[in-house]
Amino acid sequence: MDGRAEGVAARAAMVAGPADQGRRRLLRWLASGCALGAGSVGMPASAQPNNAAMLERSVKAAFLYKFLGYAEFAPSTFADAATPLTIGVAGADELAAELGRIVAGRSVQGRSVVVKILRENEAPSGVHLLFVGGEDSARLRSILKAGVPQRMLIVTESENGLQNGSVINFKIVEERVRFDVSLEAADRNSVKLSSRLLTVANHVHKGAP
Repeated sequence: MDGRAEGVAARAAMVAGPADQGRRRLLRWLASGCALGAGSVGMPASAQPNNAAMLERSVKAAFLYKFLGYAEFAPSTFADAATPLTIGVAGADELAAELGRIVAGRSVQGRSVVVKILRENEAPSGVHLLFVGGEDSARLRSILKAGVPQRMLIVTESENGLQNGSVINFKIVEERVRFDVSLEAADRNSVKLSSRLLTVANHVHKGAP
């Protein structure tokens, strides 16, 4: 992980403590840690596109890790108290590798965190948070048609992610990574999202997006 990616993970790890303090830190991290423009990258012009892509990947990976701390999953999704929180990643192997480095040795809500790379047509069994990478919305639709368990937090980065069934969808707003939320999808998937997370969302859809 390069220096900037370490900074992203470090800022993500800071979101802890009392509610007000945690909310302020989350807001500060969102405001200062997610810039993707050339001015924030600080690299030669020829290197900026690749570096911006790396930074975007690092920010999204850090977000995925932090989402776990602001989501409440149905008790039935855990076999016992030792069951880890599992993040499944489909179509984004490099992001999965970055995420694996971020979660290494960490725990959320008293549970360890593991990252599982899902291959083509592999069912996301035992997954609590599923990230479907890429702009190809067909991948998400095929996963949902394959019978994804409806008790997981599904995150996408495609233009019509929410319309296709995800709970959270990343988007780039003014060269920063932001995210929209569908409360209807969260309820459908038996995932309760913290109001603190909703506060920093780009847009929260209460009904159908």
